[in-house]
Formats: sequence, C-alpha cells, structure tokens
Amino acid sequence: MTIHAEHPFRDPEPDPVRRFRGRVGGTVSLWTAGAGPDRSGLTVSSFLVAAGDEPRVLGLLDPDADLSERLIASGRGVVQLLTWEHRDLAEMFAGVAPAPGGVFRQAEFVDTEWGPRLSSASTWAGVRVESTEDVGWSTLVTTVVEHLEVGDDPADVEPLRHHRGRYQREGPTFP
Repeated sequence: MTIHAEHPFRDPEPDPVRRFRGRVGGTVSLWTAGAGPDRSGLTVSSFLVAAGDEPRVLGLLDPDADLSERLIASGRGVVQLLTWEHRDLAEMFAGVAPAPGGVFRQAEFVDTEWGPRLSSASTWAGVRVESTEDVGWSTLVTTVVEHLEVGDDPADVEPLRHHRGRYQREGPTFP
C-alpha cells in the first residue's frame, strides 16, 4: 500500500460545479419513504426549508435513487436531521459504506404514516410531495410539511454537516 498526500478518489479532472457545491456545505438530512420491505432512504444535504402557512421542504434528489422513486410513488416521506453520531449511518444511506443486512438494519426505525423515522432523530418532518421538476442532473422535490417535531437538543448534540466532500464537526458555540 502506498500513502499519498492527495485524496485517493479525487477526480483527476474535477467538475468545477461539484467543487463549488461542496464548498457551500450544509446540514445532513436523511430522507425516507415506504413501509416494510419497500422502504428506501437517502442522505441529502441539498435541501432547504421554506416557512409559510404551509411550510415546505425542497430537496434536490438523485433521480436514479430508489428513494426518489419510492417518495414520488407514495407521495409521502420523512425528512430527519442527522447528528454527528449518525455519520456512519449517513455514509451507508449515501451508498458509500457497507450496510450488512441492509441500511434499515443498522439503526432503529419507527413506522409513521409518512414512512420510517430514525428513532434517535429528535428533529423530523412528515412530508407530502407537492411537485417534482427536473433541475440539472437532479429532481427538485417540493414537499408540504404535514407533521413537524423539533427536538430539544442538548448543547452537546452536534448537527452533522457536510462540507467539501467530508462530514465536519461544528465549531464551538458561544452563548
């Protein structure tokens, strides 16, 4: 084995748009849909929340991902925010780490009317698909928030953030 200073999987001809997006960074979420053996999930950091009388969550999803198909077909899903403790699970749902027995066997999930919810995720939304649109190489999914739980996270719970292709720990917080 040879050890190199550079990233071993770096694209030799990097896509400047992908590099730009990687510098934006963001909180990592897990989107899930379906029930029983027909469950799917995907780690998503390209999403935003729009406030209003009917709040919405908009996500850019991989159109080839099982989650995209299941979410659109069922019309319902769960968007849960991940914390630092979930980083290995995030890698599994992103398809870049092995998940022996399947991704849903790697943690405890609770069935909801919107889909499977990660039991250790204290902040999550049950959503209904409102519309979809192809945008670039992604599918923009606009969802309406039908149920919302915002956990009372203690100060030592760190959100999982993704920046420049890696999960990052949040820096120190000040009162």
